[in-house]
Formats: sequence, C-alpha cells, structure tokens
Amino acid sequence: MTDRLRCHVTVAAVIADAGRYLFVEERIQGRRVLNQPAGHLEAGEDLLQAIVREVREETGLDFLPESWLGCDLLRLPDDAVTLRIAFTGETRPLAVPIARDPVIVATHWLTPAEAVARYSLRSPLVQRSLQRFEAGVRLPLESLGGLVPDRA
Repeated sequence: MTDRLRCHVTVAAVIADAGRYLFVEERIQGRRVLNQPAGHLEAGEDLLQAIVREVREETGLDFLPESWLGCDLLRLPDDAVTLRIAFTGETRPLAVPIARDPVIVATHWLTPAEAVARYSLRSPLVQRSLQRFEAGVRLPLESLGGLVPDRA
C-alpha cells in the first residue's frame, strides 16, 4: 500500500495591463518575495470563488475571471505538493474599499524582466503562470469543474 499524497490546492491570478503584470509583494518567513495574487482554496468554495476572494483580499480589487491558464504541481520539502490553478481576467475597483491581507507588503505593476531583476519569486509556479499567459494559453471557464454536491 502506498502513502496518500498530501495536496494543498491554491489559485492564482495573472492580471496584465500594457505589458505589465500585477504582482503582490509578500513577507514570507522573513523574506520579501513576489507572487501573483494567490492563495489557498477554502472549505465550501469553488475555484472561481476562491480566486475572486484572493484577489480582493490581496489587492483590494474586484477580479473578473475570463479564462484559466492551466494547473501545475510543485513538490514541497515535506513531500506534500501544491496544486496551483491559474486564472486570468480583468480587475475593477471595489465599490467599498477593504483592508489588504496583512502579509501583503505592497502591490506592483512590473514586466517579467523587472520582477525577476528586482525581487525573488515566491516559487517557480509564478514564472510558470506568466509563461502560460505569454504563450497565449486561455482555457474556457466552462471547461473547469466546479464544486459537485454530495449525493447524500
């Protein structure tokens, strides 16, 4: 019998405007790193609800998902994995401003070259999502599964 894989499900948003991308600068384990607006799927959410919530919490913007970019697995040091599903779409200001997640130091609009020249990326998944976006990958939201109700 094999051990079951422990998996963390995360979502991320690649948001572009005029060749620049919206990044969040986070303080993780005492280091400042760049990430896309991203975070964990929470109980009771579907993937679209999760990404809209994460963008709102980390940037103070409303996110309108238009397509998804695919998913990737990243093996973690403890042998668990992160399954990251990336989305792209547009943003607009929230009608009522909210406080950002306290782990977020700042937001930045940067080109990929500026991002890697000035900062460390949180993980290789950040670069992978940018590559998918720049390669023109756009998967219809309808092709993404949702939360399936229990039969009971």
